[in-house]
Amino acid sequence: MTIVNRGLAVFVLILAVLLGAVAYEIGWFGGKPAETTQAPLPVGGPFTLTDQNGATRSDSDFRGKLMLIYFGYTYCPDTCPTVLLAMSQALDRLGAQASAVQPIFITIDPARDTPAQMKLYAANFHPSLLALTGSPEAIVQVEKEYRVYAAKAPQQSRDDYLDYLEDHSSMIYLMGRDGKFLTLFSPGASADSMAATIKTKL
Repeated sequence: MTIVNRGLAVFVLILAVLLGAVAYEIGWFGGKPAETTQAPLPVGGPFTLTDQNGATRSDSDFRGKLMLIYFGYTYCPDTCPTVLLAMSQALDRLGAQASAVQPIFITIDPARDTPAQMKLYAANFHPSLLALTGSPEAIVQVEKEYRVYAAKAPQQSRDDYLDYLEDHSSMIYLMGRDGKFLTLFSPGASADSMAATIKTKL
């Protein structure tokens, strides 16, 4: 294989990987765009989890408010803190209207994300951010309800059993005052665009 052909093959492979990632984020919700007001499959459902202060919290606690929900984990190196920062900035943009929105961060990594760990992490973001964890079974259930993909990435060695990454989908969910699905934001959504959309739902 010539150098040119080898370079072309590498380019095609990289392009296929990138297209596959985009297709996954879109296709997971039935082929709709990453930001949509219609989900072809049901999204959302009841949950009962533990917040960063050790209190039991359920989705029904937030009836009458919008819920802005993101799934991730505190050991996430880049995407999770970036998204949570954008969510925090969107709430800042809303001003007094932010009191009608409950931001929620649900871990996909309950083995490491204890309430104490979640409390330390949540302190880096908006003061109203609720960080939720729970038993592995409870987390798997809420992941199913929100159609979240999450899986532990392959580890380099058995010695790294507490040092691992999680592969996961990164959509941001806006749920209505009745707990029903309203819209999705892609992980790259800006604070301004989120705030503008949220205002239309208040």
